[in-house]
Amino acid sequence: MSYVEKKRRLIAELQAGGAGPIGLAKDTSNLFRDRKETPKRKLDVRHFNEVLTVNEQERWVEVEGMTPYVTLVDAMLEHGLMPAVVPQLKSITIGGAAAGVGIEATSFRYGLVHETLQELEILLPDGRVVLATPDNEYRDLFYGFPNSYGTLGYALKLKALAVPVKPCVQVTHTRYSDAAKFFSDIDVRCRGDADFLDGVVFGPNDMVISEGRFVDHAPYTSDYTYENIYYRSLRERETDYLTTRDYIWRWDTDWFWCSKNLGAQNPLIRRLLGRERLNSVFYTKVMRWNSKWGVTEKIENLLGLHRESVIQDVDIPIQNAPEFLYFFQREIGILPIWICPIRPYRADGQFTLFPMNPGQLYVNFGFWDVVRRKQAFPPGHHNQLIEKKVAELGGIKSLYSDSYYDPEAFWSIYNRPAYEALKQKYDSGHAAKDLYQKCVLKQ
Repeated sequence: MSYVEKKRRLIAELQAGGAGPIGLAKDTSNLFRDRKETPKRKLDVRHFNEVLTVNEQERWVEVEGMTPYVTLVDAMLEHGLMPAVVPQLKSITIGGAAAGVGIEATSFRYGLVHETLQELEILLPDGRVVLATPDNEYRDLFYGFPNSYGTLGYALKLKALAVPVKPCVQVTHTRYSDAAKFFSDIDVRCRGDADFLDGVVFGPNDMVISEGRFVDHAPYTSDYTYENIYYRSLRERETDYLTTRDYIWRWDTDWFWCSKNLGAQNPLIRRLLGRERLNSVFYTKVMRWNSKWGVTEKIENLLGLHRESVIQDVDIPIQNAPEFLYFFQREIGILPIWICPIRPYRADGQFTLFPMNPGQLYVNFGFWDVVRRKQAFPPGHHNQLIEKKVAELGGIKSLYSDSYYDPEAFWSIYNRPAYEALKQKYDSGHAAKDLYQKCVLKQ
């Protein structure tokens, strides 16, 4: 079925349903917050999952919104291209990354996923479809759509920047024992010639910066898709080589390092699971099953442990990064921490719901685990500490996971007047929830 026909049928389905709240029927989600299910009509968007056009000369790709990045990357590699920013997990869809926030090791050059988009065809909650670009009549929606999490509509089709690739990536790992030097060198390297740049904090005196560069030939290529574990190699090797595809998905096999929570880093369990289950898609299914039935929580309650899920990505101005790291190690204590520098790419306008200074280098801190304590603490205690510190240091956090802001604090960060103007213009009937309801109240 063509894109035009799929779009026609979806609009007819939406308009035939009458009034009332709507949601999306889909197979994947990378939201890490439990939501209270409320009655709503579900629109089936699962078949919007095709790569439509790869333009090698002009370096762009046109793709439907439910296309997972693993499909998009494979289609583009055949043309010697890749998306300018590829989020770390195969299961993330480009539409989801546009409505949320997507980041990876090219973000020091190209910013976040939404900054690499050139146009979006968006299904509004009332059934209209509009084409939003940086300079047309829907410019406000183009800049207001990122971080809206479906509350302003759904991206059916997107056009995104593509960049050329070579067959392999050479990765160099440099270790540090001093946080100030670590972040200072990240700043310097962001002005260098690397194609990729990220890092990991393993401990207060144990940090690694990884630089990737495309190469035409490699003396060997490492395989981190089964028995070997990528994040361990950062402290075992100074130089490494991966195929470009394997480099792009280097974090997916072990969900960075979170596969340890499923026992999947045990060699025996790893072999029992097999190569086909070592990926973010399988881990997410297990995580959602555990969240539904509370197996881990029940075991820890029997052990007298109080737990809080702390799964967040926060972006901090680089000059404040050492202070945030010190706070985080003192108050939260989760390790490892993923580090990814971001320099906003577009200087032609500010994204309404995820404001970043175009002249500022930021550092993304990614931490995804559970804080366990013998003593009890109020619900959301550690997440709230993080939220307050991020605001204090001039940072901003993504909203894909739990948030605990009160309405005043939330809207002071995420621009209530501008959001309400967008909501009135594009969803005046409030067929979709508003951003606070969706991301904090989790309705």
